[in-house]
Amino acid sequence: MAANILINGAITAGIYALLALGFSLIFGVAKIINLAHTAFFMLAAYFIFTFAHLFGLSAPLSAIISIIITTAIGVGTYKLVIERIREHEATVLLITIALAIVFQESMLLAFRSEYLHAPSFISGYVVLLGVNVTIQHILTFGVVIVCLLGVWMLLSKTKLGIAIRAVAQDREAANLVGINVSIICLTTMAIAVALAAVAGAMVAPIWTIYPFMWMHPLIMVLAVVVLGGLGSLKGSLVAAFILGYTVTLVVFLFPEFAFIKEAIALFIMVVVLLIRPEGLFGVAFEEERL
Repeated sequence: MAANILINGAITAGIYALLALGFSLIFGVAKIINLAHTAFFMLAAYFIFTFAHLFGLSAPLSAIISIIITTAIGVGTYKLVIERIREHEATVLLITIALAIVFQESMLLAFRSEYLHAPSFISGYVVLLGVNVTIQHILTFGVVIVCLLGVWMLLSKTKLGIAIRAVAQDREAANLVGINVSIICLTTMAIAVALAAVAGAMVAPIWTIYPFMWMHPLIMVLAVVVLGGLGSLKGSLVAAFILGYTVTLVVFLFPEFAFIKEAIALFIMVVVLLIRPEGLFGVAFEEERL
């Protein structure tokens, strides 16, 4: 059981980390709380199912196409809808949750409320710590790690990353030194949606695909970013693993309470915030973000 908890917790936490990283990134740069973030995660899962089952494409090719299309939809919705109201936080919240519901209802119309599964990228299993683990699960975790390292390299080692961090720290100062803030916000949105799309494509073969699959991840992502410290990328990663393993422990140790695993994770978040209101890695000053 300990090995099962370790392995499954790592995969669950990795998916939460990938989603939370994109959520924190777009909030830190554009100051947008995008409640439609996990809806893009759902769209990617449906796209890979569509291309693999209805068009007969291979699972890896379907995943690549689904990530590209989902990212394009995310960028389009940002440019056409969100960018116009970016300065109005309450309106952004309402519009993004409306977008998520539109995506949900679209999937309901197209696929009804059936529970679906996408084909695995690779078959077979290996034995780790005495537990049979499918190669698909290992691949999923590997892709998550590569994406997390890629984002870290992008933010710390490239000119684009420097520009992103500059806009996150002080938008006006970044604009004064010649950084196109609008382009950086658009690029950051594309990166955030792409991360959500990668997460959706990778879990499509191992999680159930259904129109409401974006809701529970959204709850967990909000818990992760608040627990880690709103806008803190490092905090999001740490909090994702804390809550990911919390959920896994509940499922394995107390299966009769599995239906309230998200509530238990939220309770842990509340307890930590009572002790440290700014979160684990939160900061007191806006200019210190990222």
